Amino acid sequence: HATLVFTVNHLGFSHYTGQFTRFTADLKLDPANPAGAQLTATVDPTSLSIPSPPDGFVAELTGEQWLNAAAFPQMTFKSTAVTVTGPNTADVTGDFTLHGVTKPVTLAMTFNGGWAGIPQDPRARIGFSAKGSLKRADFGLSMGVPAPGSTMGVSDEVTIAIEAEFSGPPQADKPAQ
Repeated sequence: HATLVFTVNHLGFSHYTGQFTRFTADLKLDPANPAGAQLTATVDPTSLSIPSPPDGFVAELTGEQWLNAAAFPQMTFKSTAVTVTGPNTADVTGDFTLHGVTKPVTLAMTFNGGWAGIPQDPRARIGFSAKGSLKRADFGLSMGVPAPGSTMGVSDEVTIAIEAEFSGPPQADKPAQ
C-alpha cells in the first residue's frame, strides 16, 4: 500500500504527473524516540509510469538523455536527520542519489496512524504521507529545463508525494495468520 508520485510543470500548460511503481523502503522507528528513526528507500527508475505516453516516450525518459536507467539502475534515499515538527509531523532529511549524484533532500512527513495489530492482522502497521521537492538539474538532469523567465520546457523543480504503509512483526501474544 504505497505510491511514489512526482509532478513537473510542462510548458506552463500543465502539472504533468508520473509515478514509479517498483520501490522498497525500510523504516526503523522507536515510537518513544521518533527523532532517532532511520529510513532507507530504493527506487527502480525503469518502473516509470506516465499517463497516455506516446509510443517510445517511456523508453526515451528512462534512456540516456534523461534518467539513463541502464547506467544508473537505482535511485536511493537514506535518512540523515529527523526533526520532529509537531505531534504527528517531522522533516526527514536524507542523502538522495539520482543519476549518480548524491545531494540532501528534505521530506515533510505526516504520521497518519497505526495499530499494534488486530485479530485479522496481528502485525503492527503504520502509515505516513510525505511531500518534498528537488531541482533535477542539481542531479545532472537538465534536459529541457526552461530558460530563466520562460516556461518553454519541463520545470527544473520536481515535486514528490509519497503515501506509505509499513508493517512490522506480529505481536508476541498473537500468532501470525
